[in-house]
Amino acid sequence: MVYRYESDEDAFEGHPGPGSDLSVAWNRPPARTGPAPSRFPTPSLPRTSRIALPAAAPPPHPASAFAPPPAAPRPAPPAGGYATTQPLHLPRSRRARDTGRHGARLWQVVFGGAAVLALFALCGLGGAALLANRATDPQVAPSPPAAAAPSPSQTERQDIDSRDTDSAPLTVKEVFPGRQVTVGDGADPYEVLKTQSSGSCAVAASGEVADLLATLGCNQVVRASLRSPDGDHLLTAGLFNLTDKATAQRVRDRLRQLLDDREGRFRGLPAGDDTEALTEAPARVGWQVRGHYLAYCLVVRADGEPVKSADPKVREILFDLIETHLTKGVLERRATGGSAGQPTTTPSGSDEDDSDSEDD
Repeated sequence: MVYRYESDEDAFEGHPGPGSDLSVAWNRPPARTGPAPSRFPTPSLPRTSRIALPAAAPPPHPASAFAPPPAAPRPAPPAGGYATTQPLHLPRSRRARDTGRHGARLWQVVFGGAAVLALFALCGLGGAALLANRATDPQVAPSPPAAAAPSPSQTERQDIDSRDTDSAPLTVKEVFPGRQVTVGDGADPYEVLKTQSSGSCAVAASGEVADLLATLGCNQVVRASLRSPDGDHLLTAGLFNLTDKATAQRVRDRLRQLLDDREGRFRGLPAGDDTEALTEAPARVGWQVRGHYLAYCLVVRADGEPVKSADPKVREILFDLIETHLTKGVLERRATGGSAGQPTTTPSGSDEDDSDSEDD
């Protein structure tokens, strides 16, 4: 065990001699009650009963040449034991400056309030004028749009997708009413050479094409032979009357295969001399469906030579007769309840309602 000594004298002392204060360490003293004394010295504290004398005042600093003069003694309060509050007297110039500042602020508040009131008044006048203009101007409140009156074409439009809703048969005067067919303003007309209307569709076709038309219920064909404006081409165009739109589309889809396989053909309608090419020369054919009708056109060269597939003149003829005249002209007028707009003079060489006049 290591002991901590409190002084050098204790550190080098062996055993205490008899009669010393430490000799009691070898004879066990009687047990004490209360806490054991601390081995560490406790700092001595001043007694509270001792009167503390005031500390001596520090010596005064030497007087400085720049020290301010001593302040004048304040007057003693008046008798009675209470001091009265005196008004603060400021210099005259400071009072004037403070008064000027307060006056300037007062005028700023006054002028600012007047400006705000004037702005509110102007806004109120402008809003009142705007409301008055809206109340008096009839264009501000738009009137509800009037319901558009149905046009005659909408009220009289006819469904031509079926023979049940379009039961009236075609006529030559409806399809080819005059001696000429004009397809546009300023365009040269096609000359109508001969017309025909027949209750047997086989007169306008041969082979499998004729059988297809008869099987699917074709009950009428109206056609005509025409000459192109330049005289270089002859053509036969017309309408086949089928039962409904679906049947007409079946005929349209089947025709290409039959014609490509040479299992049938459309017949041209001869119209006298110099028209033999319509039945003998190679031809270009086109067709299109509108409603329960099949519009078609056959084109040959007037000199009997074969028609080139890329001939732009042939394409123009097919478009003029099928698209412009038959579809957008004749069938559109029938769908809208109209009538043919061309002269109704029957062309020479017409063969209306004669189904036996064209046998090949």
